[in-house]
Amino acid sequence: MTITIQEVTQAVAVTRPYLSAAQLSVMADGCRGEEREWFKQRFVDLRNEIETMPKTYDQEGKGDNAIVTLHYFNAGSDWYILEKDVDGGIQQAFGYAILNGDFENAELGYICIAELVSLGVELDLHFRPRTLAAIKYQLKS
Repeated sequence: MTITIQEVTQAVAVTRPYLSAAQLSVMADGCRGEEREWFKQRFVDLRNEIETMPKTYDQEGKGDNAIVTLHYFNAGSDWYILEKDVDGGIQQAFGYAILNGDFENAELGYICIAELVSLGVELDLHFRPRTLAAIKYQLKS
């Protein structure tokens, strides 16, 4: 199935706040390049993941069984987003942060996605949602 320009345009509108300007530009260029179908599909998939991801407090009490929807990374630091703002925004998401590879002091807390993307932190385009337990297990391996 071919993804239409309209579908991609709608997907870009939803995903734009979750991507740095540089990453958005690279993905937009990718939609015109040799791997355009992959980039178009990824925009659409990201839109679906963002629109359906849990909001603040939706996963309260699930602990490590909570689903991580998005993964950001930069210079040895990782942010795993479990919930977006209660209003669906990007100012106060909830997630698991590992700063500078320090797994012992990694913690759950509020994360400002807008701040991450303004600093050029990248959204992992190959990440697929899974439990926090699976993330922690993978990191320890």
